[in-house]
Amino acid sequence: MMDYPRIFALLNLVRILVMFKSYVFDNYFGNAMGTVTVKVDEELKRMMSKVKINWSEYIREAIRRRIELEERREAARRLLEELRSGRHAVPKGFINRVLREGRGKR
Repeated sequence: MMDYPRIFALLNLVRILVMFKSYVFDNYFGNAMGTVTVKVDEELKRMMSKVKINWSEYIREAIRRRIELEERREAARRLLEELRSGRHAVPKGFINRVLREGRGKR
């Protein structure tokens, strides 16, 4: 049985304890992959070893999804800020013109 609180704790640890390191070898040969270190307790490590998945890929994908989510949130925040400030407004008459054009195509 999966222990979801421990899995979520692992994801939180990924978020909190991620440390990026670059090695001279990687930079020297153009491999831009960094190293991420995640610390988990012994019991969680034992439980992870029972599940046959590629934990590195799982964590990479979780990080990618979180970054995409944060980028979308930031874009939405900026858009709302622009709408509130009036910098991003619908031009006068635009809606009427679009509706008329739509009716004309029927």
